[in-house]
Amino acid sequence: MPRLILLRHGQSQWNLENRFTGWWDVDVTEKGEAEARAAGALLKEKGLLPDVAFTSLQTRAIKTLHFALEAAGILWIPETKDWRLNERHYGGLTGLDKAETAAKHGEDQVKIWRRSFDIPPPVMDRGTEFDLSGDPRYAGIDVPMTESLKDTIARVLPYYEGSIVPHLHAGSTVLVAAHGNSLRALEKHLSGISDEEITGLEIPTGQPIVYELSDDLAVLDRYYLSER
Repeated sequence: MPRLILLRHGQSQWNLENRFTGWWDVDVTEKGEAEARAAGALLKEKGLLPDVAFTSLQTRAIKTLHFALEAAGILWIPETKDWRLNERHYGGLTGLDKAETAAKHGEDQVKIWRRSFDIPPPVMDRGTEFDLSGDPRYAGIDVPMTESLKDTIARVLPYYEGSIVPHLHAGSTVLVAAHGNSLRALEKHLSGISDEEITGLEIPTGQPIVYELSDDLAVLDRYYLSER
């Protein structure tokens, strides 16, 4: 039976500081590392070990993957990193304190920027502190200056179909360690969640979500591994 395991990175430093992060590269906290290691230990305990893994180009997701695989005793399995699994780009909000931004622009406006399906945050100005256009990891990539969830889905799903689905068709157990919004994109697709309902989906850090799939990749079950 093919299985897809989704794992949001452990708590990051900017999660702790309540700042908009997006594509900016921040590390996990000690708590985030502990969450990742606990996720890996749980995979081992439940006997649900992945055959192959995918992650983004962002440190918090990569480290989460490695901590989890190490705890599970399978640090050696093949892994692929790709920018299309990155978090949603928060544009001009990147680096801002969420509470201060809500006080300045109003909670309703910030909720729209954070949770609407197709309305992106304000565009980031090129050349500013958090512009990653010159980052070597994104060489040859047209780095976005802002993204809505709809924009994120438009890059995540083709990658899923082209690079992850073949492993699932082969019957593999696949682990994707990524971010709240790139994983919401996958959940929306797999669970058939509407544009309106997806805005309310929360994905906790460090908690493996398991999709059990049929041979034709229809969803048979979805659950948090900690609840089984």
